[in-house]
Amino acid sequence: MKSNNHLKPQDVVVLLKLISSFGERSWRYSDLAKALKISQSEAHAAIKRAEACHLYDSLTKRPIRANLAEFLLHGMPYAFSASPGKMAVGIPTAHSAPVLNKSIISNENDQYVWPSRLGKTKGLAIEPLYPVVPNICVKDAALYEMLALVDAVRAGRAREKELASKLIRERLGVA
Repeated sequence: MKSNNHLKPQDVVVLLKLISSFGERSWRYSDLAKALKISQSEAHAAIKRAEACHLYDSLTKRPIRANLAEFLLHGMPYAFSASPGKMAVGIPTAHSAPVLNKSIISNENDQYVWPSRLGKTKGLAIEPLYPVVPNICVKDAALYEMLALVDAVRAGRAREKELASKLIRERLGVA
């Protein structure tokens, strides 16, 4: 029998979407799928994997924020690490995104981007957690902030990781 408890990168996107868009409101798989441009079965499978990994509570229909914070801050750099690649044009992420770029000063040769025809910033390419991330983040500021912070943890240097970790905890409401 095949085990279905191995978290996939898109599962993190799904959990962050639940927090950023639905908060404490009820949600449906169809709404989640439409917002993330994935199928309902993909959304359902992501929730089931997150539940198996103790990141989602099926009784409350909510991500378990403390567990999710722990995973984002300490598991992501190992499970879904990211390294800057070749120069590309795209949407700023990590320390280059608006959520961090006022606090982390970097030169134009040290920008990180998700490659995308929707972006205009030139920088080092960071692979997004899921291919649709750049497209959905253009229209979803709250999710964009969270995913950029997660990228700072995945690919950043010590100072960037420290600031991103603090902001992730604040946004998730955990100490």
